[in-house]
Amino acid sequence: MSGTSLDGIDVALVDFAGDRAQLLASHYQPYPQSLKDVLLGLHQPGFDEIHRTQLAAITLAHAYADASLALLIKAGISADHIQAIGCHGQTIRHRPEQGYTVQIGNAALLAELTGIHVVSDFRSRDIAAGGQGAPLVPAFHDTVLRHPAIHRAVLNLGGIANLTDLPPGRGTTGFDTGPGNLLMDGWINKHQGRPYDKNGEWAASGKCIPDLLQRMLAETYFSELPPKSTGRDLFNLAWLENLLAGPESPADIQATLLALTSDSVADAVNRFCAGAEELYLCGGGAHNSALISRLQQQLPHCRIQKTDALGIPADWMEAIAFAWLARQSMHLRAGNLPAATGASHSCVLGAIHPA
Repeated sequence: MSGTSLDGIDVALVDFAGDRAQLLASHYQPYPQSLKDVLLGLHQPGFDEIHRTQLAAITLAHAYADASLALLIKAGISADHIQAIGCHGQTIRHRPEQGYTVQIGNAALLAELTGIHVVSDFRSRDIAAGGQGAPLVPAFHDTVLRHPAIHRAVLNLGGIANLTDLPPGRGTTGFDTGPGNLLMDGWINKHQGRPYDKNGEWAASGKCIPDLLQRMLAETYFSELPPKSTGRDLFNLAWLENLLAGPESPADIQATLLALTSDSVADAVNRFCAGAEELYLCGGGAHNSALISRLQQQLPHCRIQKTDALGIPADWMEAIAFAWLARQSMHLRAGNLPAATGASHSCVLGAIHPA
C-alpha cells in the first residue's frame, strides 16, 4: 500500500488460513524525496506527463518489488509460498465524477520482477459500475471488525480520512470525510522541512483561527452526502493558500488544519454514525495525540482507541486490507461495498497479472 500521504510503501504478509487475517510480518520502505517530488508533480497537468507517468510507474514497480522481496527476506519465506501481491498503486488522479481514477505502478513489471501473481487496479471496476472507486477498505472492516451488539465506527487517518460505520443489525456504510494528514504534512514540510507534525506538537503551539476554519469548512465537499470520495485533486496546498488572508502565523494555520481534520471527522460521525459507541483509529494520524485529544473532546460519547485493541495494528490496516482484496479477486469474489462506494452492484475488483 502506498497512499495519499506519499510517504512510502507499507508491505504486509498476511495469512488467511485461519478464521481471520493474520499479520505474519511487515515492512516499511520510505519514498526517496526525488520520487515523492515526481509523484506530486503528476497530480497536476504538465509537460510530457504521459511519458513522465510511465517512467514513474516503472520506478514504482521496482520500489514495490524491492519492498516485497525485503519483507520476504525478513520473514524467511520464499516467493513461491505467496499466492498473490495486492498492489494498490499510487494514485495520481481521482476523478470519479468524470468516470475514471488513475493508480500507477506497472503491475506487469512487478509480477515479472517478483515472480508472484499481482492484483492491481482495484478501483476501476467499481467506477465502471457507477461507484466512486473509493473507499474500498470498508468492505474489509465489515468482514473483520463488526460486533453483533456494539455500534462501532472505524476511522482511517491517512492523507485523506475515511470513515466506516458498523451498526449492529444494519448495513455497513463508509466514505471519505475530507483531509486527514495531507494538508498538515504539506504545511509543515513547506515551513519546517519536516515530513509530518509529530504528535501534533507544532499545531499545539499555535491557535486555531476561527474565520479561516469556517472558510475551509465552507468547501462544498463537506456538505455533500455520502457515498463520496476525495483526494489531492481537491485538497492540496493551493486550495489552502487560496483561503489565507495573508498575515496568519504558520503555527496558527497548522493548528487550524488540525481543527479542520478533527471537526470534519466529528461532524461526519455525528451525522452519519449516530449512536456509535466505539471509534477505532488506524493510519498514521492515529499517532497524532493533539488530534486525537481534540477529537475525543468533540465525541465524548465514543470510546476512542486504535484498531490494535481489535487485533489489527493501526499502521498496517490498509496494507492488510489490500491483501484481503487481492484474495477476493483471486477467488473471483466481490471486493467492493456498494453502500460505501455508490456502485450499482457488488463487483469482483482488480486486474490479475499472472507471474
